[in-house]
Amino acid sequence: MHEDQISVADETVRQLVDAQFPRWRGLPIRRVAAQGTVNAIFRLGERLTVRFPLQPREVGSARRWLEREAEAARKLLGRTRFPTPEPVAIGAPGAGYPLPWSVQTWLPGVVATDRDPGDSFAFARDLAEFIEGVRAIDTGGRTFEGQGRGGELWVHDEWMETCLRHSEALLDVPPLRRFWATMRELPRGGSADRTNHGDLIPGNVLVADGRLAGVLDVGGLGPADPALDLVGAWHLLEPGPRQTLRRQLGCDDLEWGRGRAWAFVQAMGAVWYYDRTNPAMSRMGRRTVARIVADPPAG
Repeated sequence: MHEDQISVADETVRQLVDAQFPRWRGLPIRRVAAQGTVNAIFRLGERLTVRFPLQPREVGSARRWLEREAEAARKLLGRTRFPTPEPVAIGAPGAGYPLPWSVQTWLPGVVATDRDPGDSFAFARDLAEFIEGVRAIDTGGRTFEGQGRGGELWVHDEWMETCLRHSEALLDVPPLRRFWATMRELPRGGSADRTNHGDLIPGNVLVADGRLAGVLDVGGLGPADPALDLVGAWHLLEPGPRQTLRRQLGCDDLEWGRGRAWAFVQAMGAVWYYDRTNPAMSRMGRRTVARIVADPPAG
């Protein structure tokens, strides 16, 4: 999926686990056919998962990143009624793999990519409840760190121009360019940063019987624009349930519009970047863009 992607062989995982965590030597290891873009994921026995970052970075920086992910996961654990992964351990480079790696608890369930909850009003209420629970976590006075989505929309102008240019053979770009020209101007409106999950896409959400059964990839938890987690409204929901989520969260027009804009930024990147390497992610982006086109921003 990435030009500099690290290859992670099953044999490498076995060697690393056996050497660094001997208590798990007897546990079977099997690769998870996940649609994630950041980590290679493997089941370790029945209750654990091991995650290997796919893109190179300096070892110390990678270790600090995994430690921050673990801290975020511990902070979220038990704060809502929906299961989230629990950090267990961090491994070291070895056996030809150049970076630290992590071990978490495994959450059973089916991701929303494989079992679409978009028409479920009950799922929409669950998702709103999860967002409310995350927002209630104290930021500790911290604010958005300035990396990725969650600050000011206009900061993403260069990235969006790249996305629009690369999408010319994939999407009807002129109206999308006009949409962005409107969205990028949406102000924060004086709202203070609140805690967000930061990546509520179908591949990070577990579904059972049309309800929210768990949330994955929680390492990005942190302070950001309160509208950031509203991306789930467009990534996951059809119009009726989407409005149910909005009513439950009590979003005004500005907050709702910024949530739509963050979903647009994320979706536009997914469409072209993963067009050939991760078709499921690209399809997710296309569907989200289509939903936004059908529910455009005012003005």
